[in-house]
Amino acid sequence: MKNIYTWAAKPAKRTLTVGDLKTAKGKRKFTQVTANSIEEAEAAEKAGFDMIISNAKNVTPVREGSKNLFLTAALVLNEFVTAEEVMRGAFKALESGADAVMTPRSMDIVEMLAKEDVPVMGHLGLVPRKSTWIGGLRAVGKTADEACDLFQKFKRLEDAGAFSAECEVIPENVMGEISKRTDIVTVSLGSGKNADVMYLFMEDICGDTENPPRHSKAYGNLLRLRQEIKIERLKALKAFKKDSMTGKFPGKKQSSNLEKKQFEKFLDQLD
Repeated sequence: MKNIYTWAAKPAKRTLTVGDLKTAKGKRKFTQVTANSIEEAEAAEKAGFDMIISNAKNVTPVREGSKNLFLTAALVLNEFVTAEEVMRGAFKALESGADAVMTPRSMDIVEMLAKEDVPVMGHLGLVPRKSTWIGGLRAVGKTADEACDLFQKFKRLEDAGAFSAECEVIPENVMGEISKRTDIVTVSLGSGKNADVMYLFMEDICGDTENPPRHSKAYGNLLRLRQEIKIERLKALKAFKKDSMTGKFPGKKQSSNLEKKQFEKFLDQLD
């Protein structure tokens, strides 16, 4: 556990720092999962994850759930539009307890943040919100030329000052060669096992989505449990309504009555 000061100038302990991640690149594997609530963050820490990532707006509850894990705040495209909004969002997230920020924005935005010593994770490969530019949702780096172009983007991201990159749906062998040739800490989301960090969404790991992406693997079945909860909820509501209409509810256990003499006295007073 490392002692640090947060961007709010408060002492804290972290399992990892940016310096640790950079030093361990190519020598040790790490794991990352999304967490956007107290419960999810708490579960990730108890499960022994190294890193968590949340939407910037959820940093406060996530940090409450996990005091010590390395936390990255995602600056969602449509929530932080202008350069000023991005900068303010980054500083707010860091002051709320995040250790880094992730942005899928341009190299200029990454450089702007890095110049202020903000630890920045970029986003390369498939960026789903920008998928129209590549013809839809697909792997990026499927040809030699495209893979070379992708490598150059990694080098530009490195030059812009990013310490890390979310690497989404890149062929595993391409990812491996790129990771060996960049100082950037590579975080694999559907890009195989040759990156520095293995990453999946919480809902995909826990089996809580109806249409999981091909690169994911479910290790639980929360979706089934949620469906069971829906069925049980409806069953309970129908039973309550039926018993209410037929006089079965409330029963003796749910009601109380005045003792007979007191009730008679009550009736006399009413009259």
